[in-house]
Amino acid sequence: MTLRLSRRTISRMARPSEPFEITPDILLRAYSIGLFPMAESSDSPTLFWVEPKERGIFPLGGLKISRSLEKTVRADRFEIRVDGDFEAVISGCAARDKTWINGQIRSLYCALFASGRAHSVEALLDGDMVGGLYGVSLGAAFFGESMFHTARDASKVALVHLAARLRAGGYRLLDTQFVTPHLASLGAIEIAREAYQTLLDEALDAEADFCAWPAARPMSGRQALALLGR
Repeated sequence: MTLRLSRRTISRMARPSEPFEITPDILLRAYSIGLFPMAESSDSPTLFWVEPKERGIFPLGGLKISRSLEKTVRADRFEIRVDGDFEAVISGCAARDKTWINGQIRSLYCALFASGRAHSVEALLDGDMVGGLYGVSLGAAFFGESMFHTARDASKVALVHLAARLRAGGYRLLDTQFVTPHLASLGAIEIAREAYQTLLDEALDAEADFCAWPAARPMSGRQALALLGR
């Protein structure tokens, strides 16, 4: 892979005394060595780099789908759309009391979306977006950034569809960064930084296609579940 960046360079970028413009390309290079950016708050003017000692991932064959969630997915209660309104998904994810999504985060990820490197999965109910998630695609790795919901199970259904799409596209890694109790209930696990780096390197040396199932082609709940072996 050519998208590699040394930790020494990242360290220089993080020093307040040595301003360094974070571009979409720099952001992708940071992902390639296991780093991702966050802001202190929505109005923070700066970003900082994060590399957890314990990394959260979803084993693509280990998503936990309860009977009630499977029933909701199968019933197609929500219309699932891909890359329909990326900016609205980020806004939904940032609409909380405390958020690490500031203006620079929005700008960087919208630029990645425009270049085909970032994607969103959206859940709609009666034409209104009520949940969704977004993340970054690099090689055969997908880095989940954030998710939100305003209707029960909307983000969970979006996650099921994301996992199905990644299985269809040949992905090897679904990164969740951290594991919350909510994500753990859905099958997310923590692995050591070194183990994560091995999985990341293997994923970056492979190819995957987020649009192997075309974004414009609807995927039913039954089809998503079938891709996940349900």
